[in-house]
Amino acid sequence: MPSPEIPDHPPQGTAALNVRGRTAALSRAARRAFGGLLPLLDDPELRDLVVHVRDGVARLWLDRSGSLVEVDQWRAEPQAVHTLATQLIAAGGRHLDEMNPCADARLGDGIRVHAILPPIAVAGAAVSIRLPRLSPPSFGELVGDGLCASADAMLLRRLVAARKNILITGGTGSGKTTLLAALLDLSPPHERIVTIEDVAELRLRHVHTVSLETRQASAEGVGEMTLDRLLREALRMRPDRVVIGECRGSEITTLLAALNTGHDGGAGTLHANRLEEVPARLEALGALAGWGPQAIARQAVTAIHAVVHVERGETGPRVRAIGVPELTSDKLLGVRPRRQ
Repeated sequence: MPSPEIPDHPPQGTAALNVRGRTAALSRAARRAFGGLLPLLDDPELRDLVVHVRDGVARLWLDRSGSLVEVDQWRAEPQAVHTLATQLIAAGGRHLDEMNPCADARLGDGIRVHAILPPIAVAGAAVSIRLPRLSPPSFGELVGDGLCASADAMLLRRLVAARKNILITGGTGSGKTTLLAALLDLSPPHERIVTIEDVAELRLRHVHTVSLETRQASAEGVGEMTLDRLLREALRMRPDRVVIGECRGSEITTLLAALNTGHDGGAGTLHANRLEEVPARLEALGALAGWGPQAIARQAVTAIHAVVHVERGETGPRVRAIGVPELTSDKLLGVRPRRQ
């Protein structure tokens, strides 16, 4: 019996499709898995595409301008979304099943797919697809689109040139990875950059980049490569700059330790909704590795030279604050605004 298919997406809007866009780098398996959704991927304005089941029917939402809009006439069977989820994850070299009901995968040139199956997703399978820009923006282009004032742009350039360690913070979809990639591309061409990510999203133009990506354990429970393990391996690869795409757990302590042992010019991103929340986030992640607040504070103030907080704007990320970690009177962590 053939698998239920994802229906075609009805034409909508006037955005011209780029025939040599995101789909050009997809494997045959990924193209087949996307099915009727494939033509959407080359829409240059599309940023996110999500499908999930509600009331026994699968529905499609698209984000082109900062908010999700439902596609009114698009409907699919729940089993079709289940098939979409498992096939997309499989096309990315990972597996999704009852024993592993949640997974992330990278497809083509930076398309990120997250999928989750029932019963974890109570109503039915859910698929979330984040699409990269057709061409990664340079730092100059981001500034031209309103990233920050000229004084802040000069400060960020100086931080990279001086090989300062930078932590970029912000909420989900704020543009942390976009800004990080643009800043790293300002590095001198002779420097060796090693990037480490759960799912590789950083798209650097820099000529001397090595990209590392985590790996799930096999069905037999072997072969897992975690962020923490990859970070230890990266330190043996003669890096000039070590970068973690996003610190989500105990690997924050390994990164801070590495940045405190001569690996300047490093960078990473951290989820935080406000600059003031960064100390609490660092303390929470440090606690996962058994570090107390004072230990994480002492490491952070010497390892991180600048915290750059971004928010999502209409045309890209916006720098809302640039801060510096500091020890407070009770030897805990704080962040004060950085002066020019």
